[in-house]
Amino acid sequence: MLDTGRTEETLLEVNNIEVIYNHVILVLKGVSLTVPKGGITALLGGNGAGKTTTLKAISNLLKSERGEVTKGSILYRGSRVQDLTPSDMVERGVIQVMEGRHCFEHLTVEENLMTGAYTRKDGRGAVEADLELVYTYFPRLKERRKSQAGYTSGGEQQMTAIGRALMSRPETILLDEPSMGLAPQLVEEIFGIVKSLNENEGVSFLLAEQNTNVALRFAHQGYILESGRVVMEGPAAELRENPDVKEFYLGMSDEGRKSFRDVRSYRRRKRWLA
Repeated sequence: MLDTGRTEETLLEVNNIEVIYNHVILVLKGVSLTVPKGGITALLGGNGAGKTTTLKAISNLLKSERGEVTKGSILYRGSRVQDLTPSDMVERGVIQVMEGRHCFEHLTVEENLMTGAYTRKDGRGAVEADLELVYTYFPRLKERRKSQAGYTSGGEQQMTAIGRALMSRPETILLDEPSMGLAPQLVEEIFGIVKSLNENEGVSFLLAEQNTNVALRFAHQGYILESGRVVMEGPAAELRENPDVKEFYLGMSDEGRKSFRDVRSYRRRKRWLA
């Protein structure tokens, strides 16, 4: 666990961004967050809360879906990056692993992994060394390396997608819904590998996840989104013990999930007005 009492280098800063689709649909409303170097930051919330849109705003994939950041700023290592292309972001060390894995089904597992090194210019030896590193973290992929990705399991495809991202030598990975459609045992395995990559390789993660329980066990800090706004944030350990989070997101209530807006005692931090 990161020592939250010390000063950490900030890699990513999202400052009060607003995102609109098709010039009319307001999806994000004043979202702010930071991702420290060497940390795992969780972006939590239900389906439609705005998690994927936030990641795509950072990786600059919004334009392909007729979306745009209309207010606020996104900084990486202190430089404005929201006007760059997705390939520019990869060169700066930021890559997104899309929801649903999105492997090239007709390619083998190893061919999928090698596509992640397409933009690299550091030579074949370095690429092959990183391929072996990926196989060290994902030994199952080495066993299936000659198999067509489309015929592998959901867990293997998720591993392939993360491994492909690693082949670009990223500093920060934006990981979208890594637990989606996977059995609980596989979810634990995937998150365990994320933790190992963070601790051993120094890769920083911003992960969007509906499974609040598992995400807060592995993350260092978290942000909870509802209806395109950040409604709560803090160290993961504190969020796990927060009574509202327990009731609405960890299932520790007989009354079922509610909206934070239904709780009078809850005071949202209105950061978007700052």
